[in-house]
Amino acid sequence: MSQEDISKKEKKAAMKKLRAARKQWIVKASARVKKQKKALKAIRGHLEKGAGTVPEVAGAAGMSTDEVLWYMAAMKKYGEIVEAEKDGGYFRYALSEDTA
Repeated sequence: MSQEDISKKEKKAAMKKLRAARKQWIVKASARVKKQKKALKAIRGHLEKGAGTVPEVAGAAGMSTDEVLWYMAAMKKYGEIVEAEKDGGYFRYALSEDTA
């Protein structure tokens, strides 16, 4: 066995040990990512039908308005959605041309 083979085995064992030690955090992070993807999919799904306000999207997605506002703020920041017309005290948001 060469020195390189031993080094690879040591690295593999170290990574296995590290994953086992951090398993609880990995599981939590994976669950959080899954929840986030589901929420974004629900928001995009509603906006594909047409522009909507934060309360409308929250009701359709079955989420709280503060959570929807948080996601939509990020989506706006990264150019996925744009402000459409104003509806009373709320702006309507629509998918951007690049996303649609």
